[in-house]
Amino acid sequence: MDHSEQKRGEPVEGRVQGDEQVQQPQQQQQQPQQIQYFLNTRVTAIERSGRKDPIIRFDAQSNLPRFRTTQFRDIRRTHAEIARFQEYLINANPECIVPPLPPSVTSAGAGTEEDERRVRIGVQNWLDRICANPVLIRDEEMVHFIESDFGYSPSISRHAPATGLRRHAIKQLAPPPDNSPLATSRPTIKQFYLSTLDTASKLEKLSKTRRTLSAAELEFGNRIGGMGGPEHHLGMSNAFRKLGKCVEKIADYHTVQATAESASLGDHLHLAASSALIAKETLTTRQILMRELIHAESTSRKQLATVTRLKASSSINTQKVDEALALLEEQKTFETNLAAKVTRVTSNLEEEVQTWTRATSKELLHAMRDHARRNIEAERRLLAAFETVRPDIRSIDSSGGLSRLGRENLVRARSGSHLQARKGGPDTDPWSALPRASAAVTEREEPVKSGVARVVGGAEERVDARNAASLLSNF
Repeated sequence: MDHSEQKRGEPVEGRVQGDEQVQQPQQQQQQPQQIQYFLNTRVTAIERSGRKDPIIRFDAQSNLPRFRTTQFRDIRRTHAEIARFQEYLINANPECIVPPLPPSVTSAGAGTEEDERRVRIGVQNWLDRICANPVLIRDEEMVHFIESDFGYSPSISRHAPATGLRRHAIKQLAPPPDNSPLATSRPTIKQFYLSTLDTASKLEKLSKTRRTLSAAELEFGNRIGGMGGPEHHLGMSNAFRKLGKCVEKIADYHTVQATAESASLGDHLHLAASSALIAKETLTTRQILMRELIHAESTSRKQLATVTRLKASSSINTQKVDEALALLEEQKTFETNLAAKVTRVTSNLEEEVQTWTRATSKELLHAMRDHARRNIEAERRLLAAFETVRPDIRSIDSSGGLSRLGRENLVRARSGSHLQARKGGPDTDPWSALPRASAAVTEREEPVKSGVARVVGGAEERVDARNAASLLSNF
């Protein structure tokens, strides 16, 4: 009897387990999925009118509940309005490191296509970083910034906890006790800020020096070209004119290189320095909040001591006790809110510092790669310019212009009235492309310790300043 009941019960357990397995995915499907809020922007154009502030035109798309619609077309904001919005975000969100807004004009030159391209990319990157921050896109001011029809100005005025001389005086004090990883972040970021600013300043001096060199080369090229007029030798006259044009071309290349140097690396260094300054000031604001929390805790202890003293008094004044209790309750509420704020700011800034470090490293790496590539291209252009003038220098006379260097005793290969301008290997002379004399030497060469000398073909030849040039021509 029991055995038959067990057999009849086995499929019942199987059906129960199967029903439970069927109900589990149904319950999972019934659970509401968390909505992923987003805000996407795309810069469409930049309008400039003379020296006025440029107007940034962009589109926006979002599913945030506070917006009146999901798509916004042709939003127009001046660069100054975006700068005011950035300042508001910095003051209103101490738990976020707001990226710096790129300037409205780059070192590429106002009005050029390269300048417009760089400004457009910079503003787009700034908007992307703002929209990628879940705290900033939920700010109430973001709705006004996107939906305002005619101009924009922050509707709420927010200021930092301390400004001016008070903030400067607080910075001189020792930092409050801090056990979080952010304790060492501010000194590191400050050192990075100073180093980046110093590097940008030195790069500006280098660019100015390169432009000064370009002006000197331009004048030098004009003078060299002018020497071709009174020269009676046809080859020398042609060589002077071609060399003068070559030096002028090199001067133009140096000017372009100086501009590209400032645009490709200098602007990024200044932007990185601004970003480091914002990060440093954000961490300073956190330290000011921590000082306010310490002061609030001290005030709460004093209020509690006052209430305890009034209660222990022999003659209790009801009005004073009520006032003391109200002040204590108000101070406790303020302390609780401030402690929660400090905790929120600290926890969020730990992630923000890591994100800022990765973003800054990526931008600087990209800038240095672009700077190195542009420098390589500039040096290649310089070499190409020198290569174009080399045949003219070789065609000065039958010896390839070498007679002007005291090397007329060498035998030169000729092709018509010009030397063959060809490139040789490591065993050929780079000027004449002829085989080096050292490659044809079959006898042993021995250095002499008593004096610098060389034995070639059984004859001893002493090396001194007078015949060094002729000896070097054989190697």
